[in-house]
Amino acid sequence: MPRKYWLLKTEPETFSFDDLLRAPAKTTGWDGVRNYQARNFLRDQMKKGDRVLIYHSNADPPAVVGEAEVAREGYPDPTQFDRRDDHYDPESSPDEPRWYQVDVKAVRKLPTPVPLPLIRETPALRKMALVQRGQRLSVQPVTEAEYATVVALGEAAK
Repeated sequence: MPRKYWLLKTEPETFSFDDLLRAPAKTTGWDGVRNYQARNFLRDQMKKGDRVLIYHSNADPPAVVGEAEVAREGYPDPTQFDRRDDHYDPESSPDEPRWYQVDVKAVRKLPTPVPLPLIRETPALRKMALVQRGQRLSVQPVTEAEYATVVALGEAAK
């Protein structure tokens, strides 16, 4: 099966790429996603070895800051069952989980963050889901060419 490419959004004050780099084995469960379309990507389409762009949303400026890979395919998100967790879902049960997560492993921090304004003005990224009006998903598919373009921008000198 061919490798797929993704973009995962995170708020850096909640969980940053540096937090991922500090995690045991540079790996963590990507939990807390509570959107059905994003859940379906996590549960059904993301496969071990797929590459991931980590995007800091709600930052100044928002930017792609690192590369990661899927280390474990979709499995039930345990936070949905934890009453003390902000992502608790009383309507979800272990027998019929509603929410899923994958494990992601940091590959590397990009030498230069790739800010949203640069992504918007790069012709090769005009069709990228991230820049489409109304696109707010925290899990988004990315084409191989878009992935390569963003990484190349992050490797370019300031």
